[in-house]
Amino acid sequence: MRPPDRGEVWIVDLGLAAKVRPALALSVPAGDTERALVTLVPHTTSLRGSRFEVPLKVSFLKEGGFDAQSLVTVPFVRLVRPLGKLRASELAAVEQAVSTWLGLSSERGTTTR
Repeated sequence: MRPPDRGEVWIVDLGLAAKVRPALALSVPAGDTERALVTLVPHTTSLRGSRFEVPLKVSFLKEGGFDAQSLVTVPFVRLVRPLGKLRASELAAVEQAVSTWLGLSSERGTTTR
């Protein structure tokens, strides 16, 4: 299986509790001397209206969105097959939600002491 490109959506085996589901590859491709891992943002069809969710209408996915609070890093062997690639604007929206969730953007969820 080839490594995923950033912005691609893959079917991924996320384990028994998380199921096999679509997920967005967010990390950059790993090189030959690096661990064969990819960081993903899972897709969900059960949106709650959180500011960390990015609802998107994408032709190759069921209605739903990407949940920035559910970031996961898995080995390449857990990737099943690619589904498609998000447009740059869609990827940017997910990146913003992840950035907010991790406290990397100007919109902070909480203050630390």
